[in-house]
Amino acid sequence: MLLSIDWDAYSGTRELVFDAPIWGTRDLEHDRLEAWRGRVRKRGGEEWAVLDTDFPLYPGWQALEQYAGIPAFVALSHADAWGWLERFPGHDVLNIDSHHDLASFSGDAARVRPGNWAGLGLRAGLIRRYTCLYPPWHAALPVAEGYDLNRTRAELEPLLPELLGRVTLTRPLPLPPPAEVEALLLVQSPAWTNPAHDAEFLDLAQLLKCETLTQPMHRSRFDDHTDSD
Repeated sequence: MLLSIDWDAYSGTRELVFDAPIWGTRDLEHDRLEAWRGRVRKRGGEEWAVLDTDFPLYPGWQALEQYAGIPAFVALSHADAWGWLERFPGHDVLNIDSHHDLASFSGDAARVRPGNWAGLGLRAGLIRRYTCLYPPWHAALPVAEGYDLNRTRAELEPLLPELLGRVTLTRPLPLPPPAEVEALLLVQSPAWTNPAHDAEFLDLAQLLKCETLTQPMHRSRFDDHTDSD
């Protein structure tokens, strides 16, 4: 199988944080940096640390270190997953994510984007079967896709009626043994992930010896205008 990991499964939010990107956001340059600076200012702070209460780094990501030695790739966005799929076509894909990435509710449905790459991959035959593994913290967040899996699946039915037989949405699932993983993709998704957690993300990518598909951001300082490594 192929293992895809979106950092927003770990860099998440608490319940009732109404400016959290999980409620719905775009994936533009503004959303990746300036929107996060706006959240800091809203909380009266001048450093990323003020976001920690509302946007924590949930535990469990350290277990990903077990995949060191497996072919691994890092990308800024899941819109960049297409090249990864083309390198390893026709496999089952397990995607650890806060979003199913099967279909977008707006925009060009045929263009590969963070919200539809998996659905397009299924249609193109690049993905055989697809499983979205939502993080455990979704169970306490009613607005999250992974809170009510039946509701989420019902929302997908009119969009992907011919594909849902090859799709699983789940929460309680152990990580696959490294021997079962042919290749791994680690995705930063900066529009949805707290900049305070960039260091852990980049350290994990280095430990896994990821090949860079697209350069992730390193939003190290709140007032730093240098946004990428």
